[in-house]
Amino acid sequence: MASIVDTSVKHAYSSMAGAPAINGTAGSLIAALDAFLVTGWGSKAVDSASISNGVCRLNFASGKSAAEIHAVISVTGASPSALNGEQRVAAVANGWVEFKTALPDGAVSGSISFKMAPAGWVKPFAGTKLAVYQSQDPQSTKMFLRVDDTGSVSARVVGFESMTDVSSGAGAFPSLLQMPGGGYWAKSAQATAASVNWVLVADSRKFILLIAPNSSVGATFRAGITRGFGDDLHFRPGGDSYACSLSFAETPAQGNQGAGGLDGPAALLHAMPRNYTGLGSSVLHVAAPFSGSSNAVSGMDAAFGSFPSPVDGSLRLTKKYLAEFVGATPRCELPGLFHVPQASAFNTFKTGDFIPGTGALAGRRLMALTPSMGYSSAPTAGNAGVSFVDVTGPWR
Repeated sequence: MASIVDTSVKHAYSSMAGAPAINGTAGSLIAALDAFLVTGWGSKAVDSASISNGVCRLNFASGKSAAEIHAVISVTGASPSALNGEQRVAAVANGWVEFKTALPDGAVSGSISFKMAPAGWVKPFAGTKLAVYQSQDPQSTKMFLRVDDTGSVSARVVGFESMTDVSSGAGAFPSLLQMPGGGYWAKSAQATAASVNWVLVADSRKFILLIAPNSSVGATFRAGITRGFGDDLHFRPGGDSYACSLSFAETPAQGNQGAGGLDGPAALLHAMPRNYTGLGSSVLHVAAPFSGSSNAVSGMDAAFGSFPSPVDGSLRLTKKYLAEFVGATPRCELPGLFHVPQASAFNTFKTGDFIPGTGALAGRRLMALTPSMGYSSAPTAGNAGVSFVDVTGPWR
C-alpha cells in the first residue's frame, strides 16, 4: 500500500542525527551521495507500533532518530505489511515518529525498523573514490553522473549519455573540449576531516546539493553554492530526451566556485548532453530567473525591492529556466528551486529555516538555502542571499 501522501521528494542535511559527513577528505562526497540517493541511512529499530485515528506511531527507546516533519522514511518488517515502504513523517519526538495511514486502528506487530528513505537512484559503477549515479525512474532520461572524489577539497563531475564502466562512457557533458576532466564541486575550504554544512533535496530524477565549504573553518560560515544534476522540466511539446543538466564550476579555486551555482548569476556552466532537437553534442546553458535579474544572487536581487515588501510584507518567489543564453527561449524549468527577486532576504532567512508555502504552494514546506559568491567571508546581507527549495513535492 503506497503512502496516502506524496513521498516523491526527499531531503536531508548535515545536522540531522547520524547524517553522513562531507569534509575535505577523499571519498566523503560519494559516501553522502550513496546514503542519500541509493541506500538510505539512519536505521532505527522500533520497539512498538500502533494505528489510531488514521495515524501510525512507531515507538523506540534508543534515542532521537534522524526523521523530522516532512522527511520521508522507509519502513520494513511491519504487519500489516501495507505499512511497509515509504512514509512521510507527520509528527516526531525523541521517542517516536508518526505518519498518516488509511489502515484501521489496531496494534502493529513484527520486527519493525525504519531509515531515511533513499531518493531512488542507483550506482551502476564504482571504483576507488569513484562513483556513477543514474536515475531509475522509467520516465527519466537515464543519463549518468560520474563523480571523481579522489581529491580532498573538491570533486570532479561529468555527465554521460551512456557508460560501460566507471571510467568509460560516450556523450560527455560538459564535453572534453568544454571542460577537460569535468567540472568541479567544492567540498571544503581545507583538506581536513572537519565536517561542512550541506543540504540535499531530490526526487527520482533530479537532485539539488548545497555545500558550504568554509563551514569547515567556522560554524557561522553557512553560505555556499548550490549545484545539481538530473532531469529538468522541459517545454518542448514533442518531448526532450536530453533535458538533463549538470551544474559545475570551471576551476577548483575556492574564489571561483560561485560561478555556475543554481541560485547565483547566470553563467554558461550548466551542461546538457545535446540541444533540444536531439542533435549534436554537449551544449552549455545558463540558469536565470523568470522574474528579477539574471546577474544577481537569489535574495540579493533588488529587482522587486527589498524583503519584506513595504507594500504588503510579502516574500516573492520565482522559478528559474535553462537557456543557451540570457534572453534566449527557455528550454527547461529547474524543478524544486525558487529564486528570490528581493534584496536583504539574508537578514531574515538562513540555511535550514523552513517556511510554509502559500497560494499555489499551499501545503508545501520550503527550506531556505544560503547562496553566496563570497562564502569565504562571514555571510552578511551584503555578500549572501537566500533561495528556497520545496521539500514536500511533487516537483513534476
